[in-house]
Amino acid sequence: MRYGFVGLGSLGGNLAACLLREDFEILVSDRDRSRADRLIASGAGWCDGAAELASEVDAVITCLPSPAVSEAVLGEMLPCMREGASWIEMSTVGRDDILRLADKARMFEIDTLEAPVTGGVHLAGRGEITVLVGGDSILFERHQPAFQAMGGKILYMGSLGSASLIKVITNMLAFIHLVADGEALMLAKRGGLDLGKAWEAIAASSGNSFVHETEGQLILNGSYDIAFTMDLALKDLGFAMAFGREFGVPLDVAKLTAQTFQRGKEAYGGSAQSTQIVKLLEDLLDTDLRASGFPARLV
Repeated sequence: MRYGFVGLGSLGGNLAACLLREDFEILVSDRDRSRADRLIASGAGWCDGAAELASEVDAVITCLPSPAVSEAVLGEMLPCMREGASWIEMSTVGRDDILRLADKARMFEIDTLEAPVTGGVHLAGRGEITVLVGGDSILFERHQPAFQAMGGKILYMGSLGSASLIKVITNMLAFIHLVADGEALMLAKRGGLDLGKAWEAIAASSGNSFVHETEGQLILNGSYDIAFTMDLALKDLGFAMAFGREFGVPLDVAKLTAQTFQRGKEAYGGSAQSTQIVKLLEDLLDTDLRASGFPARLV
């Protein structure tokens, strides 16, 4: 089966590279061709646009920054896609978005799977990211080898829309944990503890989290380089707030976290690393959270 991959940013580029490592035949496209250089060097074919790519493959995978971009790219591809082809959306979009876009695809007799991922760009680079899949179970089985090439844990969540919901929930928790971890590390610093030892103690405690183990290291290094922006965090928190209203759940902690990220965007810009949210506290208290021995990027 020949796959096309549209969207070769930090996440998408790594996912496409995983397919190549497992000997999948793929074509790639991105508005910035330079992002495809390493993939082309590894054997991927290049297409100048999504429409051209869609006409030459059995399934198109998209990994894009927003629902609006996903809709625009899908609109380019649908008239060109082969009968019986599949669209696999690996972007983080709202549940209503994926259901609406799948309806558009169905009008062209194109089947849709949603497959957002969670765990971080570094795990995508190692082929160990978690893939959350929603959609028809038979379609999932057809494309399961590709998911296994890209990810470690592959979790089939159920009908279309279910993966979008759980992805938003996991991201909401990650942002809450990130703000809390910054506060915890600042307490340790202002209390006179060695931050390296404090990080290790938290990692071995009941207060540990995946965010502490990963992004906590980037905070202590000072790079904050998680390859995820304030704007993307606010997008996902917005999805979470919408689900809270829809299902009648008062997301008090998530609401405060969203307000904190809005202040982070105002202070550092929407393209700033999401991990820089802890700088709000560092700047307020004129106290940095640096410790030696921590990496600038996760690998």
